[in-house]
Amino acid sequence: MKLTVVGGGSTYTPELIDGFARLRDTLPIEELVLVDPAAERLELVGGLARRIFARQGHGGRIVTTSDLDAGVEGADAVLLQLRVGGQAARQQDETWPLECGCVGQETTGAGGLAKALRTVPVVLDIAEHVRRANPNAWIIDFTNPVGIVTRALLQAGHKAVGLCNVAIGFQRKFADLLDVTPSEIHLDHLGLNHLTWETAVRLGGPEGENVLPKLLGEHGDTIAADLRLPPALLDRLGGVIPSYYLRYYYAHDEVVRELRTKPSRAAEVAAMEKQLLEMYGDPALDEKPELLARRGGAYYSEAAVDLAAALLGGTGNPYQVVNTYNGGTLPFLPDDAVIEVQAAVGPAGPRPLPIPDVDPLFAGLVANVTAYEELALEAALRGGRDRVFRALLAHPLIGQYEYADALTDRLVAHNREHLAWT
Repeated sequence: MKLTVVGGGSTYTPELIDGFARLRDTLPIEELVLVDPAAERLELVGGLARRIFARQGHGGRIVTTSDLDAGVEGADAVLLQLRVGGQAARQQDETWPLECGCVGQETTGAGGLAKALRTVPVVLDIAEHVRRANPNAWIIDFTNPVGIVTRALLQAGHKAVGLCNVAIGFQRKFADLLDVTPSEIHLDHLGLNHLTWETAVRLGGPEGENVLPKLLGEHGDTIAADLRLPPALLDRLGGVIPSYYLRYYYAHDEVVRELRTKPSRAAEVAAMEKQLLEMYGDPALDEKPELLARRGGAYYSEAAVDLAAALLGGTGNPYQVVNTYNGGTLPFLPDDAVIEVQAAVGPAGPRPLPIPDVDPLFAGLVANVTAYEELALEAALRGGRDRVFRALLAHPLIGQYEYADALTDRLVAHNREHLAWT
């Protein structure tokens, strides 16, 4: 089996490598190719990757290259983990929206739209290279904003599935609180990428006992503290657990005040990346450093291994939370909307599990953000200031024409080098 990681020079990559090494029986990789245009950075990451494989006794071959065509040739699956514009662009995404009193964040709101506009054309170009090299290869997208990027890939006819680590993070957290193994936890996970709720936590599988009421009753304060939301809000939401991204919606103004008074996450990550790359250059280092856990992407490797194994061999856990076409799963959304839900995954791809009636409190927000994502994708594919404005106006975190106008000006000004139509 050959697997290719585009964006293989990311400081995330050793987390992925560690998972590939530990879980080699689930996903038996013979050749792993790391592709990245940043050659110096790629060699640092690639060197550590080889040492991790060697330490853990993995016999697979690790190749590094800046040649995309060579990297994807013959690949059974290609994992995308890109950041177009790097941390410098992320710093902008997290800064200029605050000038208009809106959340500055890299995957939602105006910053998320900027990232989508930079990213979608690049990802679609990479996907065409993959299709020419091997039309049967699966594309696993971990590149944010995952929902919009996955929708772009699917609409262009690619074999693509979107992946996020929010659900697997909840799975691990709930397993710890309930003192069970993660494999015993099955989530009824509902919504869009970075806009989801856990509506049930089941033991043993889709038909298992729902222990969410027990979880909230015994550990509600701990869960609320992790989400940085009031415990009473979880009760008023009807006994569900929202993802931490819902705080941007449920406490928007509070978050804006916080973001205006502290260093950006981009600045923190950039400093961490500098440290990590220095560590990766140490020839004695042969395991992922503890600092990497603070970089983000917890359990990313386990999620990626499980998904790739299910798509390529039908092995491992058949039930996984993925981003894929709605196809009638949520009847209030178009069939070609991309949703993030629990699905049965196999070589034919993901098949979302049935979802009971959705509370209007959640359905309304999901429908609103889905409309924004459709407009965002149109802006990413076709360009134009008016399309950017329409997407911003549709977003529930913006929604006022004066804000949308001012944010459009700032988005274009900060991203000209990445927008072919400017």
